Amino acid sequence: MQYFSTNRHSPLTNFREATLRGQPDDLGLYFPSVIPQLSREFLGDLREMPNDQIAFEVIKPYVGDAIDEQSLLSICKETVDLSFPLVDISERISTLELFHGPTLAFKDVGARFMSRCLRHFAKEADQKTVVIVATSGDTGGAVAAGFHGVECIEVVILYPKGKVSRVQELQLTTLGGNVTALEVRGTFDDCQLLAKQALADPEIKEKLFLTSANSINVARWLPQQFYYFYALKQWEGEPPVFSVPSGNFGNICAGILAHVSGMPAGGFLAACNANTVVPDFLETAIYRPRPSIATLSNAMDVGNPSNFVRILEIFNNEFPTLKENLSAASVTDEETIATMLKVYDETGYTLDPHGAVGYKALADHLMDRPGQKGIVLETAHPVKFDSVSEILEVSVETPPSVLDLLNKEKVATEIEADQETVKEVILSRI
Repeated sequence: MQYFSTNRHSPLTNFREATLRGQPDDLGLYFPSVIPQLSREFLGDLREMPNDQIAFEVIKPYVGDAIDEQSLLSICKETVDLSFPLVDISERISTLELFHGPTLAFKDVGARFMSRCLRHFAKEADQKTVVIVATSGDTGGAVAAGFHGVECIEVVILYPKGKVSRVQELQLTTLGGNVTALEVRGTFDDCQLLAKQALADPEIKEKLFLTSANSINVARWLPQQFYYFYALKQWEGEPPVFSVPSGNFGNICAGILAHVSGMPAGGFLAACNANTVVPDFLETAIYRPRPSIATLSNAMDVGNPSNFVRILEIFNNEFPTLKENLSAASVTDEETIATMLKVYDETGYTLDPHGAVGYKALADHLMDRPGQKGIVLETAHPVKFDSVSEILEVSVETPPSVLDLLNKEKVATEIEADQETVKEVILSRI
């Protein structure tokens, strides 16, 4: 498999180089030159197939010969050794719980897959590898856990000061060792820009391998396809509409890619909060990035979603085709709170703010489509958000992993949103 840059000014490369580089020199995103097509046999055997085998069959064409099949199957086994239960909330809406990993968030899947790929590649590399990641909440903890203790790899995490929850912050600032946390006085968009600037810096590239662990990296983005298949494995009836809480749009982009590869789906709904760049684009055909707005669903507070360019690429930048395959909705904080209360009162199910955005968007979507049913991707455990117990006025059950965190001390370096400071930190990892 070859990968090209969405900006079309960097040379083709393979999966290994795309993973190690993270981002092309022209600051586009790597995209597969061919979208693989799933066989009828694979789709027909889905219900009986083990999860690690599903992951292997889905990802194998994208990896190509960059990793031998035995090693790739081992990577897949380690990545998806988790639970992905599909839970009915109402007669027409179910939720796919993606928070049963080590950091209680869907991003554990991509982070585990990428860390194991880099571990495999590091055996062949003759330079130090540094992984940089910008986080609006869950990515940082997932990457920190996925890479902690991995030999020959250093991790630098950028997160916006005061804009992540207490649990999220502890997950990315308490591991130490090869994980360095930078608390940036700014927004997630500032953090993301700093990461992109570092990836493009010629001096850094000369001295070490610097790659990104955000979903711009193909090894973080592509494995997010896996759990859409796990949802279908448990699903009965006509293909569901997938409602995906969307911030940087990597998760929903992976689902759309799986669908274009042959996975059945009744549609994709990007559930957004007050950051409405994509919903506005689908209404006007005009793409206007803007500063992010802080909301209850903080991991989705993104004003310029990086992965949306990949969605455009899937549909050859044809706006009518995009509109046929993707819907979007915006949900306010007030609607998020009302949804959390309503669902809890009527069903006893506890939604986190991101899941509540997805649920509200899907419930509204289905009102005009009486024959359809759908799945909300519940992307994080409610305990990660202080707002849940405050809104519902109940105590959220605290998993043992979080209880352990509460006794640990935060270790982070507070910095301005300054490119040179980040560069100094990265180069000090040599």
